[in-house]
Amino acid sequence: MIVDGVLAIWCRELQRDDISIDDDFFSLGGQSVILANIQGAFIEELGVEVPVDQMFLNPTVASISAYIESLGTVTQ
Repeated sequence: MIVDGVLAIWCRELQRDDISIDDDFFSLGGQSVILANIQGAFIEELGVEVPVDQMFLNPTVASISAYIESLGTVTQ
């Protein structure tokens, strides 16, 4: 499932293991460098490029996973 991959990336990049799928990226301490790392991981691990505006519009694991699934191009 895409949500599992996204959650794993967020946990790794935010260096936390207590993230739920409804937690807000920015409330968790997310900032621009981490956002860039997550975007790179999405490309490398999920095979999908997520524009930065979508990261702001979809700041939870659940919402960004739904966006990624809507693209229909994930290689995972």
